[in-house]
Amino acid sequence: MSRAGHRPDDGNVRALHEMADTPAVVNAALRSFHHDHPDLTIAPLVVLIAAYDEADNIAQVVDEVPEKIAGVPVSLLVIDDGSADDTAEIAASHGALVCRLPINRGHGVALRLGYRIAREGSARYIATLDADGQWNPADLPAMVALLEADQADFVIGSRKLGSTENTDHVRNVGMAFFGRLISTLTRSKITDSSSGLRVMRTEITAVVTQVQPQYQTSELLIGAISHGYRVAEVPTVMRRRISGHSKKGGNMFYGARYTRVVVSTWLRERRTARARERNASTSRS
Repeated sequence: MSRAGHRPDDGNVRALHEMADTPAVVNAALRSFHHDHPDLTIAPLVVLIAAYDEADNIAQVVDEVPEKIAGVPVSLLVIDDGSADDTAEIAASHGALVCRLPINRGHGVALRLGYRIAREGSARYIATLDADGQWNPADLPAMVALLEADQADFVIGSRKLGSTENTDHVRNVGMAFFGRLISTLTRSKITDSSSGLRVMRTEITAVVTQVQPQYQTSELLIGAISHGYRVAEVPTVMRRRISGHSKKGGNMFYGARYTRVVVSTWLRERRTARARERNASTSRS
């Protein structure tokens, strides 16, 4: 076994449920991070990258992120999700803040850890990028500008509105299908629910319930819509990976799991919204 341990997306139900030791793993990573950065000041915009075994790609991704985006100062934060390679060391050597999970616990867990660091550092906005180079930071200024102009609270870089270099026809069809599904369920126009290029107000990550260790993009999006946050999309181009292969698993498993997360999250948020309405009605009476 590698030092990263078992991956949580190894073909069974663990991909949909957080493992029991995850809180302890996250707290250990936070303690180490704060020990290494005792006097850290977080910029108003945190560009967050969750990375797992991306040593061949992370340097180029980190180097593409500017010090300011739409005039807003940037802190670049990489959450290393228990990589067995030199992802963390390379990211740090290229100027990123690095928080390292000692054991791989999933993309969603890594992002939530990054959200927490950003919140505790009083960041105003959080942007997310993938560690494989598929999303271009050059698209971020237009997204941040929407938040700065108070025209949106959550902005997605949409491949459907732009384009993709991904030649996997099944994945591309799936993107369109899930966009329509979430649009129907939430009564909001969404074209790309699984985009890794997003910018949001930091408060959203504290308000919206997040429990998915892997397929968390739709969970955060559906929760944000349910809470009344304004969601916007801008065109983007999804590039090919710099190198290597996707870690999301086969199309059949990915699609089935993603569907399950979408539906279960919508049902949960629907129940929660109804409870909020009942409580509000009771307090008025």
